[in-house]
Amino acid sequence: MKDEPAFNLVDTQDASLRAERLFNEVRLLVAAAVPIADIRHIGATAVPGCLTKGDLDIVVRVLADKFEQADQALSLLFPRNFGSIRTSTFSAFEDSAKAPHLGVQLVAIDGPHDFFHQFAEALKMSPELLQAYNELKMEFAGRDKTTYRRAKDAFIEKALAGYCRRK
Repeated sequence: MKDEPAFNLVDTQDASLRAERLFNEVRLLVAAAVPIADIRHIGATAVPGCLTKGDLDIVVRVLADKFEQADQALSLLFPRNFGSIRTSTFSAFEDSAKAPHLGVQLVAIDGPHDFFHQFAEALKMSPELLQAYNELKMEFAGRDKTTYRRAKDAFIEKALAGYCRRK
């Protein structure tokens, strides 16, 4: 997307504090609407020392047979992210009116997209992986988001392959 703004990083400490405050608010809303969910703060603002663009990412994990019910409940709370895929085991929502920008990913537990929390855990457990991820982010700072996302997706895929082998 040519009209998309560049990928930029913000003050990590301030962004993490703002994201944690919003996470605590959103977690209560989601838990009330989807009491069966495992709700986790994921993404860069969930990982101490991780460089960030300053948004908040949350994963909402539910059993596969509760996915459609959870999807409907979340659709009443947040706008759908129409720039993302939607399947029978994955659905994305976002709220750009929130500060910071909010992204919510709904996944079926053990489904093909149930990895977001694993990547955050891998970054927390491995200073080397976190350093490599931060270096990737610095390399793409100021550049277009599409190119950054491709590089980030490849990095995550490789990191998760190693993480899952170690588990």
